[in-house]
Amino acid sequence: MRARTFVKGFAVAVAVGVATFGTMQAVPYGGRHSNPVVVQEPAWDSPRTRELAKRACFDCHSNETKWPGYSKVAPMSWALQRDVEMGRTVINFSEWDRPQELANEAGATVLRREMPPRSYKMMHPEARLSDAETEELARGLDATFGTAHTVATR
Repeated sequence: MRARTFVKGFAVAVAVGVATFGTMQAVPYGGRHSNPVVVQEPAWDSPRTRELAKRACFDCHSNETKWPGYSKVAPMSWALQRDVEMGRTVINFSEWDRPQELANEAGATVLRREMPPRSYKMMHPEARLSDAETEELARGLDATFGTAHTVATR
């Protein structure tokens, strides 16, 4: 009798979960992704800085986002859409024709390992920069944006 009750309860829980997941897919936010036109990039100090930034930053901080398959499935689609919208607002390497108030903090943020975030690096191993690459990217961003942060060499 207990086994039958458990199975029945489990079946109801699964049905509720499937219905909830299905309903989430109907929410319009995050399901249709776009990449606006690249208007202007910064005058990179070197091709290497751009290469490292493309690997570690462009998915959230440019109009060249690569949208993986799971980005169309809620609730991941919601989180990714929010992250990209916020990232493009903070700094957008594809819209250098407008003010980028936080550009002068980019190198320091990378050096403090606040960017790219751990959650992004978990899903994107190419964004996991070595210590040397992290310092190289921070130096390159500082040089590109004319900031005077001191980057200690290990």
